[in-house]
Amino acid sequence: MTQLQVCPGTLARGFDTYSPKALRYLFDGARVSHILPFESPGKEGSSQRIFFENRSKISISGVQIKFSLKRAKNMLELTEKGGEYILKPIPDNLKNVSQVPANEHLTMQIADQIFNIKTAKSALIFFEDGIPAYITKRFDVKSDGSRCLKEDFASLAQLSEENGGSNYKYNFSYLRMAGIIDQYFQAAIPAKEQFFRLIIFNYLFSNGDAHLKNFARLDCEGNGYGMLAPAYDLINTRLHIDDGDFALTNHLYDGDYEHPSYATLGYHAFDDFYTFGLKMQLMPIRVKKMLNGFLVNTDKVEEMVANSFLNDKMKWQYIYWYHDKLRRLNVSVSGLLKHDDR
Repeated sequence: MTQLQVCPGTLARGFDTYSPKALRYLFDGARVSHILPFESPGKEGSSQRIFFENRSKISISGVQIKFSLKRAKNMLELTEKGGEYILKPIPDNLKNVSQVPANEHLTMQIADQIFNIKTAKSALIFFEDGIPAYITKRFDVKSDGSRCLKEDFASLAQLSEENGGSNYKYNFSYLRMAGIIDQYFQAAIPAKEQFFRLIIFNYLFSNGDAHLKNFARLDCEGNGYGMLAPAYDLINTRLHIDDGDFALTNHLYDGDYEHPSYATLGYHAFDDFYTFGLKMQLMPIRVKKMLNGFLVNTDKVEEMVANSFLNDKMKWQYIYWYHDKLRRLNVSVSGLLKHDDR
């Protein structure tokens, strides 16, 4: 494969492998290579057999095929149990499918590094044949190898395919999800602010697949306290499918399309999210501050996209959709948005 010039973890320039910072947050400082010691699943040979066996015995929620990895000193290897990492190769049946790992990695890094959203630690990694994959460190694994209790919002809402139909994880609203936080989180306000910021981020970066199973409650102490799990599965879905602005069928809240700003503009803008925050019972001054925090750092976003492993066409499209949503968020029909408030 071509020699790297950008860290495949942090996307910082000047590195031909993982930077020290990436090694610390992903591998506890161990000098793990950015090249896996086996070929991609599609290649025939012994590695394909290992992948097949791993896939048949590892059950991780989600549609995309995923594999479990563990670290043995400086090496990563497939495992049937005790996995510390999730490996996501290039999936099937999407537009621009080869760009999926780079897209997810970039979106996760933007959330973490630029907008200070707590995310699962992640990086790009490459098979021996040079094909990229996305790797993420499991946040539900403690230092002693035991597991935290992780419950996604579909489970908290007591919804499944059996009682909610095939579309059960989408037939909801984000306001109802905030109600779940009120019900199951002792520190509800901080969790709801974290949740609110994540909803804004998903809109701004065109993640149209933020459904119930992509949010979770995490309890690592076993005391029932719990917290909102770090963000995961963040990706600009517009690069791969022709979807809408929101994953959930009822959008922000029931009837949000009747809100004056949407009725006037034909899209969700600043006022819609402000109203959403108030309906979540967050403080108005905090809602406005959190919203305004997403209207800045454009230059940092563009720089990170330029450093990413997306191809040039996808970089252009990524920036196009970002600026389109940024333009929408910069509009307020009520006068709430004032540049001197940021």
